[in-house]
Amino acid sequence: MLLRLRQVFCLTLNRASPAGQRGAAACFAALLLMLSACGKPEPALPNDAYVWQRRWTPPVLEALSAGADAVRAWRVLVAEIGADGRWINTAPDVAALTAARRPVVMVWRMDGRVDTLDAQATSARIAAASQAWRNAGITLAGVEIDYDCATSKLPAYRHFLAALKSRLGPDSALSITALPTWLNSPELDALLKVPDEAVLQVHAVMNPTQGLFDANRAQTWLDAFADRTQKPWRVALPAYGSRVAWDDAGNVAAIESERPALQPGGRASELVVAPAAMAAFVDRIHQSRPRGLAGIVWFRLPTARDERAWSLPTWRAVLMRQPLQPALHVTARAVADGGTQDLVLSNAGNADGALPFIIRWNGVCRGADGINGYTLERDGEGRYLRRAQDGLLHAGSQRHIGWIRCETPPTTFHVQP
Repeated sequence: MLLRLRQVFCLTLNRASPAGQRGAAACFAALLLMLSACGKPEPALPNDAYVWQRRWTPPVLEALSAGADAVRAWRVLVAEIGADGRWINTAPDVAALTAARRPVVMVWRMDGRVDTLDAQATSARIAAASQAWRNAGITLAGVEIDYDCATSKLPAYRHFLAALKSRLGPDSALSITALPTWLNSPELDALLKVPDEAVLQVHAVMNPTQGLFDANRAQTWLDAFADRTQKPWRVALPAYGSRVAWDDAGNVAAIESERPALQPGGRASELVVAPAAMAAFVDRIHQSRPRGLAGIVWFRLPTARDERAWSLPTWRAVLMRQPLQPALHVTARAVADGGTQDLVLSNAGNADGALPFIIRWNGVCRGADGINGYTLERDGEGRYLRRAQDGLLHAGSQRHIGWIRCETPPTTFHVQP
């Protein structure tokens, strides 16, 4: 095609006047530039990350420093207002944010049960905090309101945002989080015209029995959201797991993430998003990018003490779209006389791996049992350990999963994903 265009251009150029020749040459140069741009892939979507920790412990500071080169900006939880209308500050480490040398978006969380939103008081609080951070040397990229607004209250929320934006002024870009449930409302279009950008939440928005994240539903929500907004927007993706506990009546009693809820009784389930599955979803939206999608926001920054988040090396690998290679294997370690051995599951790879579903061995064993999420089962092939709860084993980590006592110790273990 390019050769044919060149031939047509040369013929036109030979027949044209000198002025026409100059004009034709300029048009052809522009055409070549356009064609070359069409063949180039779009740049990778930039990554932001939520720093959602309420206490800025040494592991949080270490993770902030180690992860800075993988993100465009930090979205830092500054304060949250409870259902009773009272604000609770999280007191982020301003010096650490300054040292990280990344733009910061201040996130103000509002409980979804809050009925009265006071734009004047909120804007005054935000303005004071913003000025303090700027004075400390932080590059403030904007303000985000995280409010799980009921769909029926979107008109009132729009009025609050409009008043807030006018009071904050042109120097503070306003962002909001958005819920998939809002897609069913005719009020969404007017709401999205107010803030400068929105972050669509596609994790932890379903009934916990349906899991933490569903790639196909998320893709549907992304496509639908792209049709409703005319401004840049981002998508929030999960890099963590949660433990959901139900009471005896079948109601959700507690959701544990960073911190245990210490909820007794009932039943519980671990909700896990495997890094490989999320990396595949990131590839998917890069290959077919919804209109207006400007970036990804990861929830949340992982730390060494955050047992349900991905490990920091895995998180970095997913953000930078590097190959993920977990390497799970089982070993038996003698612990006492009589042939008892502990079974240890290890991950020698560079990425967190999903706990294997079944683990078998080839020895003749008269006793065995499972622990830490594994139970002992039996079938026609003999005894084996079966995973009772989903979970991830961090890269470089180990987990005791049971014990065996054998007449002929096993020489091999078979790990079934």
